[in-house]
Amino acid sequence: MRVNEARAAAADWIREHGGRTPGFRGAYFSGSTVDLPADAEVPPGSDTDVMLVVDGPGPAAKPGKFRHRGALLEVTVVPWESLASPEHVLSSYHLATPFRTDTVIADPTGDLGRLRARVAAGFAEPRWVLRRRAEARARVEHGLRDLADGRVDPERSWPALVLGWLFPTGVTTHVLLVAGLRNPTVRLRYVATRELLTTHGTPDRHEELLRLLGSHRLTAERAEHHLRALAATFDAAAEVARTPFPFGSDLTAAARPIAVDGSLARIRAGDHREIAFWLAATFARCHLVLDADAPAALREAHRPAFAELLADLGIRTAEDLRARAEAVLRFLPTLDAWADELLPPAEAGHGAPA
Repeated sequence: MRVNEARAAAADWIREHGGRTPGFRGAYFSGSTVDLPADAEVPPGSDTDVMLVVDGPGPAAKPGKFRHRGALLEVTVVPWESLASPEHVLSSYHLATPFRTDTVIADPTGDLGRLRARVAAGFAEPRWVLRRRAEARARVEHGLRDLADGRVDPERSWPALVLGWLFPTGVTTHVLLVAGLRNPTVRLRYVATRELLTTHGTPDRHEELLRLLGSHRLTAERAEHHLRALAATFDAAAEVARTPFPFGSDLTAAARPIAVDGSLARIRAGDHREIAFWLAATFARCHLVLDADAPAALREAHRPAFAELLADLGIRTAEDLRARAEAVLRFLPTLDAWADELLPPAEAGHGAPA
């Protein structure tokens, strides 16, 4: 399916369903497909992200991932109050990035169009770039500080601990992508960062990011081995899932092409070390579901595969997570320096959060 066809399907869903949501204020595109030409093919395993803007908190049941007219959509509800201030949007890298270009799908009040114009005009201004970069850096530091200092809830499960290390570590890529005015994508963050650093003539720096993740020595064969095990774990989790989780729609039959098929395509394209981030994240999320909803025998049957992937990333114990978190925090001054080099000269030298 081409990008323009997926976007047309999303617009059709907004007309038929999304626009009937109580408090509907509009909708816009987000995510990795925003930067693709209209006639490009939607990459294997990619969905089309739609942000549904509403007054108030929105519906209790979030739409999540689903197919409409053949397109895989992911619909996220965004409260209008989070977008009402252009200054707030310009300071937030997840909120600001989609508005660099014309991503508005529906705008019954005209407010989204006016917001988009202001954000697009100010997106590359130094003060806003630096604020967004500082926001990303703070997510790394705040996300890892307690883990590095050994202040961890003893009741926290092993999959939750892994996610508590993995996602803040992955935000190191967002610090660089934000500084380089690139899309801070989620699943393919390491791929996008490799491309950014290569464009700037420093591809060797990508190796350090992979080393902090632990995937720098991962082979394509091992990655594909882990993906096969993940596919079995994914199917088991999707079948028993009952407990609501924020990521619940990522672990459904509709989302399987992203977690499994899309990851396989990336591995075979040579992105096996980069896709390890999403393999680990999906494995951990599956085990949160299994721990909540599966019988003990099913949970235990899938634990060795998760442990095997983590071992290939150098993670076997909580102490390993603590040490890796500490290493990322020690790396932050270097990350600041690298991010400085990605900024236009007038913006450099202001990397640390105020």
